[in-house]
Amino acid sequence: MTVSTSARRARVHVTGAASTAVRPVLEAQRRPARVLAAFPAGVYLEVRTEAEPSVIAVITGEATRLPNSVLLAGPLPAVTVRDDASVGDRVIDLGPLSLSVRRWWDPAPPLGRLDPALLDDGLPKDPPGAGLAGNGAVDMLASSCAKGWLLGAVTAAEQLVGLGPGLTPSGDDVLAGLLVTLRHLGAAAGCERAVWLADWLAATVTFDARTRTTPISATLLHCAARGEASPEVIAVLRAVAGRQALEPALRRQALEPALRRQALDSALHRQALDSALRRLHRLGHTSGADLAQGIAIGVAAVRALSGAR
Repeated sequence: MTVSTSARRARVHVTGAASTAVRPVLEAQRRPARVLAAFPAGVYLEVRTEAEPSVIAVITGEATRLPNSVLLAGPLPAVTVRDDASVGDRVIDLGPLSLSVRRWWDPAPPLGRLDPALLDDGLPKDPPGAGLAGNGAVDMLASSCAKGWLLGAVTAAEQLVGLGPGLTPSGDDVLAGLLVTLRHLGAAAGCERAVWLADWLAATVTFDARTRTTPISATLLHCAARGEASPEVIAVLRAVAGRQALEPALRRQALEPALRRQALDSALHRQALDSALRRLHRLGHTSGADLAQGIAIGVAAVRALSGAR
């Protein structure tokens, strides 16, 4: 008889708030899952299902809130890639962790109606740190989207899926930023051509994403195809549209009576956009810059396709 001397890990029961993007998987029957990666602030779980998104990020408040995330109300216990896991019936069992989903959050909040002529088109087309700056496929994607040329846009998108190293390759991040922008700003500006382009590009990049890129990145492409993104991406879109809430210091400036209102509004808008872009650029090694590049392509396309001057 063999007696184990290792202590059994204590069970940790916590609650969490989940993205509505992963609600179908979380509310389905219990299914086995495997740990793709484990970090101190989060864990990536791949659920054995044909539905998308098939990867769920279980995170603490210190991690980036991806659109497929479940945010823990407490600390994350130590888990490893060898731990057993299952997902379903609004519960995630992962090693010593038992997580019950009690609340939901929306990764695709609508912007509301806006005038496309008021969209800020000053985003850099090749932001510092972008992994594919100067890439021919990116340039082709930008010019094709601005013209509404579907064949060119689809051809460029197919070249970008899975292009680059890392958990989320640069090509996928550019496409994700573009899809979310076309979807949200296109709908808000009443630009049917931009939404139509988003539909076709979404079908193109998600068709065989599981075989062409990493599981995590494939899930994020599926989320972006529906307009679902991290709060940092949504914040940039709100700032571009002039809908971002001002920070306390900026609100104090807005009360200054001595400054001209028009010049002040322009300055505050630029500061809000710059602040949102800085937060976005902090994501990953190049992910933030790559997402910003995709957003810039999308903003230019919405303006061009809506005839904004």
